[in-house]
Amino acid sequence: MHEDNDDWPPSGDGVALTPQQDLGDQDVETTLRPRKLSEFVGQARVREQLELVLHGALKRGEQPDHVLFSGPPGLGKTSLSMIMATELGASIRVTSGPALERPGDLAAMLSNLAEGDVLFIDEIHRIARPAEEMLYLAMEDYRVDIVVGKGPGATSIPLELAPFTLVGATTRSGALTGPLRDRFGFTAHMEFYSAAELELVVRRSAGILGVELRDDGATEIARRSRGTPRIANRLLRRVRDFAEVRADGVVDREVARAALAVYDVDEMGLDRLDRAVLAALVKSFHGGPVGISTLAVAVGEEPSTVEEVCEPYLVRAGMIARTPRGRVATVAAWQHVGLTPPEHAPGEAQTDLFAE
Repeated sequence: MHEDNDDWPPSGDGVALTPQQDLGDQDVETTLRPRKLSEFVGQARVREQLELVLHGALKRGEQPDHVLFSGPPGLGKTSLSMIMATELGASIRVTSGPALERPGDLAAMLSNLAEGDVLFIDEIHRIARPAEEMLYLAMEDYRVDIVVGKGPGATSIPLELAPFTLVGATTRSGALTGPLRDRFGFTAHMEFYSAAELELVVRRSAGILGVELRDDGATEIARRSRGTPRIANRLLRRVRDFAEVRADGVVDREVARAALAVYDVDEMGLDRLDRAVLAALVKSFHGGPVGISTLAVAVGEEPSTVEEVCEPYLVRAGMIARTPRGRVATVAAWQHVGLTPPEHAPGEAQTDLFAE
C-alpha cells in the first residue's frame, strides 16, 4: 500500500529493507495499492485537501490544478497520483524526471494526452532543464512550441494540447526550481506514519495477501517499519515467508521478532545500512561533524542514497543532527551502537519515535 516508484536497486551484500523497491515485488505492491481515497490510510490532512481539490474541480466541470507531492520515499506519492486518476475517471500516464532528457521526449508524451488525462512525473526535480522550460508553457496554457530547423532558418510551431493535470512527485522539494514549483496549484508534503497508522496498513495488506496475522504481530511489524508503509508491506512479506517455512504460518509477535532478526532489522527498524552509517559516524569520525560525501564513502554507498534513504529517518529518530559543519551523532546514536556518549553529544536517547 502507499508505495511510490522512487526506485534504485540497493547495493551491497545481504538484504536491504529500505524504501527502495525490488523488481520481484512490483506485482505484489501493485496489488496492495489503494484504489480510492477512502482506502488510503494515513496522511489525513493531505487526503482531506486533495479531496477538496478534486471534488471541487469535478463539481465545476473544470480540470483540477496541477499537484505536487513531496516527501521521503515510500509514503504514498505514486499511490495518490493513481487515486487522483481514478477519482477523476481519467487515464494516467506515468514517467520520471530522468527519462525526460530532451524537449522532444516531453512534447511527444504531452501530445498523446487525451482531455482530462493525468500525467505523473516521478522525481520531477531531476527533469532536464530544456524539458522543464517546455513544461512551463504546457502547464499554464496547454501549449508547447516545437522548434523546427536550426540557426536563422529555425521556425517555432505552436502545438495545442488537450487540458491535462500534471502530478509531480519529489523526494527533494528544495531541488525544484522556483518557476516550476510556483506553477503547481496544490502542494502537499507527505509525513512519516505513526505506528497505529502502520498497523492499519499491515492489517489491510495481510488481508489481501491471505496472511494470518495476530494483533501483536501487526504491532511488532508496524513499530519497526520506520514510519513508512512501503517498508511495512515489505517486512510483512518477509515475515510471511519466515512464518510459512519455519513456523505454523501464523504471524504473531514472537514469529515477527524471529523473522526480522533474520533480515537484520533491529528494534528501532534500522537495517544494515542505517547501522553502518551510525557506526561510521560514531567510531570512524568520533561523532562528527562530517560531510555527507565523506560519510557515504565510509559505508560504500552513493551520497544520494545515504541522504535520501537513510538520513530522513535517522534525523527524525533523533540519531543524527544536521549542522552547518556536517552530520553529528546524538546521544541516541552513541547508545544505539553500544557506546557511552561524550559530554558534548547533542540530544537525548530515543526509544520508539513512531509509538503514537
